[in-house]
Amino acid sequence: MPTEFISITFANDSNEIHPKPGAPVDPEFLVRYARTLDDYGFNYTLIPYGSGGFDPFALGATVLAVTKNINIIIALRPNTIYPTVAARKLATLSQLGAGRVVVHFIAGGNDVEQGREGDYLTKAERYGRLEDYIKILKRAWSSSEPFDWDSEYYKFKDFRNSVLPLKKIAVSVGGSSDDAYRIGGALGDIFGLWGEPLKDTKEQIDKIYAAADKAGRAANDRPRIWVTFRPIIAETEELAWAKAHRTLDALNGNRAGPPANSTIPLATPGQPQNVGSQRLLEIAKRGDVQDRALWYPTVTATNAAGASTALVGSYQTIIDSLIDYVDLGAELISIRGYDNLSDAIDYGRFILPGVRKVLEERAAANGNGHEANGNGVAA
Repeated sequence: MPTEFISITFANDSNEIHPKPGAPVDPEFLVRYARTLDDYGFNYTLIPYGSGGFDPFALGATVLAVTKNINIIIALRPNTIYPTVAARKLATLSQLGAGRVVVHFIAGGNDVEQGREGDYLTKAERYGRLEDYIKILKRAWSSSEPFDWDSEYYKFKDFRNSVLPLKKIAVSVGGSSDDAYRIGGALGDIFGLWGEPLKDTKEQIDKIYAAADKAGRAANDRPRIWVTFRPIIAETEELAWAKAHRTLDALNGNRAGPPANSTIPLATPGQPQNVGSQRLLEIAKRGDVQDRALWYPTVTATNAAGASTALVGSYQTIIDSLIDYVDLGAELISIRGYDNLSDAIDYGRFILPGVRKVLEERAAANGNGHEANGNGVAA
């Protein structure tokens, strides 16, 4: 499949550089932002979730209503909605949006955040619940025939779902723990990773694929790999690095303050509970810059709160860096900046076309009209 690009939807113009704590939904900004992503050729936009944040389903429905092509990715924590309800809600969005719906599951990596909404399961139990949840949704979307369920986490009888998705709703799983690899490898259509150096990313991909193989999935049925970066770009290297240091100064200055909004994680002191953040902080100890342009001071400035790994450089440097990950096996590239709308426009003008041009030239050279992966095999 072709390489595709993901952004993230923001409900107002608050961001990590210029936070506006408590800002309400700005419908005009939301529509403008969604249409900008659509016009500049992004394939997906993540609708994020936070315990005190805006409703992803409402925001997602709005994005679908004002765009033509972009797919929404609804972030969903299993503790917040019963699976039979989620099945209908997601299928309804699918029907409203001509099938442009993906669901991204967050098992829950922070006990405090989970407890804010009454979820006190252990991490292992949260992943066990997630496994059941995905299986229930897939069964509910497969037909309108009634079915029962009886497990440790869910029990119901004679559920009948008359709201089927217009087309398959891809299931995305993220994480960096063995449980995440196991469940995502077995049940996910997509597996999301935060930006790590190429060697570390390859090790994670191998674990995901091994889990898929162990679950009996064919080599052509493994999860598509999604990697996330926070590019800081400019016309020249010097301008990009100057911009990067201004961004870092702002992040450090805002670190002790309130979050820009509740869907953007706030840096918290101490060791993060989730394995993904722990990995980023350990990698940051190796040095500020890794591989071509992977920059880790943004990780330490935010204590790895969410996706926080930057790529810094000229347009061509960032294009080359993203191609490195495509060659590694990443089919979905998530890029979002720190000045949300302006960065999205810059990516749409300078980065997406550049990456696609390289891949198109490769496809033409192969003579088969398909991209090739890092092993030279047509995708």
